Amino acid sequence: MAKVLIVDDSPTEIHAFSKMLERHGHVVLAAKTAEEGLSSALAEKPDLILMDIVMPGMNGFQATRQLQEHPQTRGIPVVIISTKDQQTDQIWGKRQGARDYLIKPFSEKTLIDTVKAILG
Repeated sequence: MAKVLIVDDSPTEIHAFSKMLERHGHVVLAAKTAEEGLSSALAEKPDLILMDIVMPGMNGFQATRQLQEHPQTRGIPVVIISTKDQQTDQIWGKRQGARDYLIKPFSEKTLIDTVKAILG
């Protein structure tokens, strides 16, 4: 299946999302900061990135924009995963290049359906 990079500063969230994805055969990589996520995306070339917004240092909006601007990572789809549920946040995330925006908490079915829809 797909190689998915989770970028989130919460070990609990990384664990929960990893288990959901692994149950469906996906290989999971994790990064605890946006900067670490950018490095991992360049090195590992994941099929999909799940990006939190609120993290120490660089936020997920900035990281998503950098991923979309970099020639080696611009083709990697990004799905923002956040508790920020305002429509303006969702619009801003998509303007930065995110393909979708999931509001935490979300179900395993929602996550897997989103991954399938993006990766085909």
